[in-house]
Order: sequence, then C-alpha cells, then structure tokens
Amino acid sequence: MADELVIILDFGGQYKELIARRVRECGVFSRILPGNTSTDEIKALRPVGLILTGGPDSVYSSGASACDTGIFELGIPVLGICYGMHLMAHLLGGIVSSCDKSEYGLVDIRFDTSSRIFKNINETGTVLMNHTDRVCTMSEDFKITAATQLCPISAFEDEKRNLFGVQFHPEVENTPDGTKIISNFLYNVCNAKGGYSLDNWLNTQIEEIRSKVGSGRVLLGLSGGVDSSVCAALLAKAIPGQLTCIYVDHGLMRKNETEEIRAAFQGRELDLVCVDARERFLSKLAGVTDPETKRKIIGREFVLTFQDEAEKHGNAEYLAQGTIYPDVVESGVNSAVIKSHHNVGGLPEDLRFKGIIEPLRSLFKDEVRKIGELLGLPAAIVNRQPFPGPGLAIRVIGEVTAQKLDILREADAIVRQEIMSAGENADQYFAILTNTKSVGVMGDGRTYEYMVAIRAVVTKDFMTCEVARLPWDLLTKISSRIVNEVRGINRVVYDITSKPPATIEWE
Repeated sequence: MADELVIILDFGGQYKELIARRVRECGVFSRILPGNTSTDEIKALRPVGLILTGGPDSVYSSGASACDTGIFELGIPVLGICYGMHLMAHLLGGIVSSCDKSEYGLVDIRFDTSSRIFKNINETGTVLMNHTDRVCTMSEDFKITAATQLCPISAFEDEKRNLFGVQFHPEVENTPDGTKIISNFLYNVCNAKGGYSLDNWLNTQIEEIRSKVGSGRVLLGLSGGVDSSVCAALLAKAIPGQLTCIYVDHGLMRKNETEEIRAAFQGRELDLVCVDARERFLSKLAGVTDPETKRKIIGREFVLTFQDEAEKHGNAEYLAQGTIYPDVVESGVNSAVIKSHHNVGGLPEDLRFKGIIEPLRSLFKDEVRKIGELLGLPAAIVNRQPFPGPGLAIRVIGEVTAQKLDILREADAIVRQEIMSAGENADQYFAILTNTKSVGVMGDGRTYEYMVAIRAVVTKDFMTCEVARLPWDLLTKISSRIVNEVRGINRVVYDITSKPPATIEWE
C-alpha cells in the first residue's frame, strides 16, 4: 500500500472525504493532508499522484489558500478539482476571475475523449458544477479538454507534465462518469497498480496491532455500535486473550440496548465487563447545557472509568477506541472543528495508559462495515445504525436529566420501530428531545410539554446526507403514537435539513 498512495491536498472543500473514498474504491489508498503541506513532506511519502480539492476561496484574493508551487515540479501527476484547478492555473501563469454567470447543479458538458482522463467515456454528458470563479486563460503549456456553454475551460491539461484540472466535481454521484474519470487519472496517468483492498488492509492492520501491543493488555470501551464492535472483533483476532472489553452503562443508551449488547457478545472470545455508571455520568452532566462541554465530560468520564476498571482487570497498558475517519475530520484534525468527538477530543492530560490503539482511524463507515463482515460479525451488528459515543446526551437538547432520558428513550423506540417496520429507505433515524415546550390540548385540559423532533436521513458515507422522504401516513402514525404513549410530549416535528449545512446529529 505504501507504493500506492494518492495524497489529497485539502483547501477546505466540502467533498474532500468523497474524493478520498472514490480513490480507495478504485483500489488505491488515499490520505488527506493540509493544502500547504510542503513539497519535501510530499516527496518523502512517495505518492503516485496528487489531487487538489475544491475550496471556498478565490485564488486571486488576499489570504487565499495555496499550495507549495514545488509540487508541480516533482514529476508526480496532479489533478486539480474546482478550486484545485483554479490554483493550478493561477500558480502556473493563467488567469482566474469571477464568472459573468455562475454554474450550480447539473450542467451539460462536452469532453475531448483523446485526453487520458476522459478515455472511454461519452463525448457529451452531465457533471455537477458549483463555482463562481473560472479559468479565463491558461499558460501555453495547457490545452482545453472539456467545455460547457458558460465555462469554455471546464477542463485542461498539460500532458507533458501530467497536470490536469477539472472545473466540475467528478467525486460526487451526480457526475455519472465521475468515478471513471478518477479511475482514468489513477491508472492512465499515475500508472497505479491497484493494490489497495480491505482484505490487504485487514492483514496489515493485524500485524501492526501485534507489533505495537506485543504481550501487553488492551482495554476497549464497547458500546455495541458498529465502530466499537468491529474494533473489538479486530483486536480479538489480532491479540486473542489480551483484550478486555468494558461496556459502560452510562445511562445514556437507547431502550433495551444494555440487555441487547450483553446478549450479542455473550459467549464470544471477549472478556466482557459491564459497569453500571449511570449515577456517575448523570451527576457530572447536571446543569450542563453546552453540547461541546457534554461531549468532553462524557469523554473524560469514559477514560476515568476505564482507568478504574483497568486496576481490576490486568492493569491494561493500552486504551483502544473505535475512532473512524469522519470522527477525525469533524474534530478538526485536518479542517475546521464542526464538533469534537469523544474519541478524539477531551482526553485528560494525566491519561495513565501507555498508548492509544485506534485501528479504524483511517476508515470510512462503509469500510468499517465491510471489515466487520470480513471478521464474521453478524449482520445485526455490522448494519446497526450509528450511535454517538455520548449517547442520548447529545439527543437531549439542554440539560440532561433522568426524566428527559426516559422520555426520549420511549419516543426514540417508537420512531425506530415504525420506520423499520415500514421498510422505508432511510440509513439513520432517531428522535431528539428538544429543549422547547409548547402549549397543547389533551382531552379537556391544557398541556405545556416537550416537543420531539424526528431525524431520518439517506446517506452512503455519513459525510453528507439528504432527508429521507418518509410518507405522511407514516409520520402521522409515529406522531400519534408518541403523543399518546409517551407522557411529557405534546408536539412532534420532522427535520428536513440536509448535511451540509446541518450535521446528522443536532449536537
């Protein structure tokens, strides 16, 4: 895999993770680095290709994001996407300016199929455009390879130096031939061999875990969710007999979840310890309303609980976590902080473990599920809906109390039960207990109770999502059941916001 690395230089584009996923789907390992990564750093990593992402800046503006110009002299093929194309043109003698009329959404385009990146695709097609700037002139080394009605230079290339740019977004599903274009770049330009697969990744990761841990013991927080479960299965395979899984019942789980987790892992090759820490967590969360503070408190209490348990179970040297790549991205490791994740933020400085084991840190959610399948986990676990580490604490808006959690648990169980029974196309769905109360009428009396929101989304990668278009009859049924069966709720609303601009979770 080291010989098959493609580096994605990030200039703040919202689709950078999709680019990384598409490259991996084409059989080449990818890694996202900041756009200003030095030429020497890039050269040391020996990538077979570079991809420059989109971004919100205008390249001609003061303080705009930029890359080291030396990357274009390394002899490594480069593909610039949207802002990445602008940056390439701007730094190599071209001119970029504001469009007379911007292009957004699907646009008809004509390709020069003699170009290596447009090989074996139709001469005409549609692409997703999303730009207010465009390349107006190019240096004489470049030629035009695609055009739309409003953007005469929709793609260009310097074939001699293996420099390519596209104004549109080939990484998104809305561009029908997008994956083929990325594949053409990887195999026709970068001459990649395609050695990356999850089978190879799994074998490599097992060896890395064994090398790092040696004969030491590992402590893992097992929530029963996809990420921690796959992490547990992977560690159990890599270091059998050295893993203790701690299931912390922090009182923030969904209805009947603790019982289901015990049943799911009973009899497996895991040393499973269940800890009742409900009072501990609720006491720490008392009076706390800020979501970031909630996350950090819960993350810290998890670690402190593990420390307490480590003294009882073999003095574990390592703490394992089910951190996956979207957690890292949203915690601001390579981008602006959207929200901290309990696995990558809020850890105390006096952490008493020798090290942290995060074997899934480089994987996207769909890759984690596939690893789970390869490890023989049951479909009920592998396909389980994502559940945040802080649990229902971030689905209770405002202060978290035992009463609020009980109300939310019942409402959430109805939402999940009805959507699942209806067989609707939704990848994640749950209830949120808002901190808003409203006036209602039940029977002959006035009520003043909580409002619950329903969130149901369709997504393939959990980095972006669209609202699930649930039938009105189903939503009406869910609403009726909640207000009739759950005391404390008199109003139900449906969240129809996509990601971006919203996140899937409310906090």
